[in-house]
Amino acid sequence: MKFAFFDSIKSFPVFICILLATVILGYLFNRYAVRLIRKSSLYINNDPTNYKFLRHAITALIYIIGFGLAVNEFEPLRGIAKSLLAGAGILAVAIGFASQAALSNIISGIMIIVFRPFRVNDRLKIKDNLSGTVEDITLRHTVIRDFENRRIIIPNDVISKEVIINSDFNDDKICKWIEVTIDYHSDIDLAKKILQEETLNHPLIRDARTEEDKKSDQPIVAVRVIDLLDTGVRIRAWAWADDTSKAAILRWEVIEKVKHRFDAAGILFPVVNVNTSSNRI
Repeated sequence: MKFAFFDSIKSFPVFICILLATVILGYLFNRYAVRLIRKSSLYINNDPTNYKFLRHAITALIYIIGFGLAVNEFEPLRGIAKSLLAGAGILAVAIGFASQAALSNIISGIMIIVFRPFRVNDRLKIKDNLSGTVEDITLRHTVIRDFENRRIIIPNDVISKEVIINSDFNDDKICKWIEVTIDYHSDIDLAKKILQEETLNHPLIRDARTEEDKKSDQPIVAVRVIDLLDTGVRIRAWAWADDTSKAAILRWEVIEKVKHRFDAAGILFPVVNVNTSSNRI
């Protein structure tokens, strides 16, 4: 009678193996998830507690399924085990339909953490009218602080489908175009020289030349005529800076200094004349 209970087991070794496999799988997943979450959270500067509930939920699901499969080896309890597993499956499907949007955002958040298209403090541009600095990344949404200090909340499912321009991905430095248009009667060579000097002398300029560029005597700041417009000659300088913010300041200050030097050198900007006429009755 003492072993009558085990006699009802279809295969006691299988029962033990299922329990051991469940415990080992749950332990390994939990350990790997802790390391992954810690590493990813440090990378994106986010609080790892945001993802603990997901780790616990998946770990619990592993144990529930394993326990159900193990109990299924008991002949008297096989019907109960199948009912529990079937009920759990129906419940999972119901929850999935009820929280489809939330689950989609969570999965997208996990993909962002794993594949790292951006991280906290990266400067992003999404579409044409949305840009700013990533302030926080959660499982549900990403928070972006724009240049007016407003917070933009974007669901992860939405941002993962957009084309993103990341100014800080792998390489922080950025090339900024500084363009001016001068009158056709002005000295082009002098204008190019002034634009190059003011850009080169700015404290935020960065030498981004390769060793090959230096050997071939390429300039730190290249200045070229890029277009002949109806109103004048357009000149562009290619200026490198450490990041987007410094590049913007570099451009604004260089343009101001170039304006003063152009005025002193007699270099004119195009003036668009608008003719208006009125009909008298």
